[in-house]
Amino acid sequence: MTPLRTTHVRRRRLGVATAAAGLLAALLTAGPAAAVPDPGDAPAPPGTVSAQDRAEARAAIGSGEIPAVDQVVHSANITHLANVPREGFTGINSDLAFQGKYAFAGNYDGFRIFDISTPSAPKTVAQVLCPGSQNDISVSGNLLFLSTDSSRSDNSCTSTTQPATEKSSWEGMKIFDITDKRNPKYVAAVETACGSHTHTLVPERRNVYVYVSSYSPNAAFPDCRPPHDGISVIKVPRKAPEKAAVVNFPVLFPGEGPDGGGNPGAPTNPGVSKTTGCHDITVLPSKDLAAGACMGDGILFSIKDPENPKVIDQVQDNVNFAFWHSATFNQKADKVVFTDELGGGVGATCNERTGPNRGADGIYDIVGKGDKRKLVFRSYFKIDRYQADTENCVAHNGSLIPVKGRDLMVQAWYQGGVSVWEFTDSSRPREIAYFERGPLSTEKLVTGGSWSAYYYNGHIYSNDEIKGLDVLRLDDRRTDPAKRVRMHELNVQTQPDYFEDFDDDFGDD
Repeated sequence: MTPLRTTHVRRRRLGVATAAAGLLAALLTAGPAAAVPDPGDAPAPPGTVSAQDRAEARAAIGSGEIPAVDQVVHSANITHLANVPREGFTGINSDLAFQGKYAFAGNYDGFRIFDISTPSAPKTVAQVLCPGSQNDISVSGNLLFLSTDSSRSDNSCTSTTQPATEKSSWEGMKIFDITDKRNPKYVAAVETACGSHTHTLVPERRNVYVYVSSYSPNAAFPDCRPPHDGISVIKVPRKAPEKAAVVNFPVLFPGEGPDGGGNPGAPTNPGVSKTTGCHDITVLPSKDLAAGACMGDGILFSIKDPENPKVIDQVQDNVNFAFWHSATFNQKADKVVFTDELGGGVGATCNERTGPNRGADGIYDIVGKGDKRKLVFRSYFKIDRYQADTENCVAHNGSLIPVKGRDLMVQAWYQGGVSVWEFTDSSRPREIAYFERGPLSTEKLVTGGSWSAYYYNGHIYSNDEIKGLDVLRLDDRRTDPAKRVRMHELNVQTQPDYFEDFDDDFGDD
């Protein structure tokens, strides 16, 4: 039997050594954070931790307060159905998208397509080699979209790393035809300013609009110079994707100065990232709404005109949020969950020293109507299962679990694993299930863990950076109604109206 443990045993103080605190401070002050070190196609090198931290991690394992290296643990309402390890050339695993019986898993060397018609036994259908940092992934109809956020020698899938200071370097969006899932075809590329760290689809019948989020301009980069205070909007004709092109660069942070009107960061706001673009955007097409997580700012905007999004409200949290990373609406569109990726995804921040309000989720209510709507802060949520200082852990990508009348979410926390939590009461969020592995190492800080954890057609799929694809079944009276909801397609950053779009005649393709 897989060993189980409850959350309350993790409350001992883990990681109090000065050296580890210095590592965290360096991560916070070294410049804008990124989901993983960027630019570049390799994982972060192992970080050093003190002898005291190493001893404390081993002692915590020995006492059962944290799981052993690579040991799988979970709550009683989670069943671990399957794990598909990385294979061959597959680099660091990143985001996930879904269509019919297929899961599409990005990685730093390209992407992988799985047949998940039997969730307990996923099968690899195709592996596509196309190196580039992030390789954030989405699908719409017969098209697959892939973000490249590292400077490459050209836009081909055989490109090599090349400095961003060279004008000929390329980064941006790649588009594939996936009519034949076993043989995807690369059909188009669109270069975007500062590359594409993430992207979000706004699909229409004839076209797909792509909101491209990128950041960290530099005067020495010919194609990524400040100010960079907006997003690239790409229009992709479905029947002629080769004609895809940037049609707008809406400024989301107008203002004086070289970086516009976003958060100035340090020294004005110490420990907070300066806003020089957005990290991620989530759209809710059924409500013509979008929420942007933009480094030092959270924004709410209207997408009634998808080529010309309009900001409705802008908020900051200069006390506890270091890097606004991603956003999730609830089903009624009267709440948004923003995540703070404290330490850039490579820091050990799930410990008592960091506390419950940093590297956490921020829950905001949306109050008012129309263009006068405001984001109002209610509370923070963070897993209370303390991790060792050899484990990178912070709030990361998640999705709603569709249950009428309740606000439920599954979320990745890197080596903190997968958390299922409820925020129906915005002021009193609580975890109701979890899955995780023990640390990758007790000797050094090695990055890994769940990058994305999403609920799709009755199961949770987690893309672990190092360990591969995990499939989980959640059995809980609070979440069981979601098993009846079947979607034909899911890009989490393009949130569906789960109940309007409910597909009673869901098919394999």
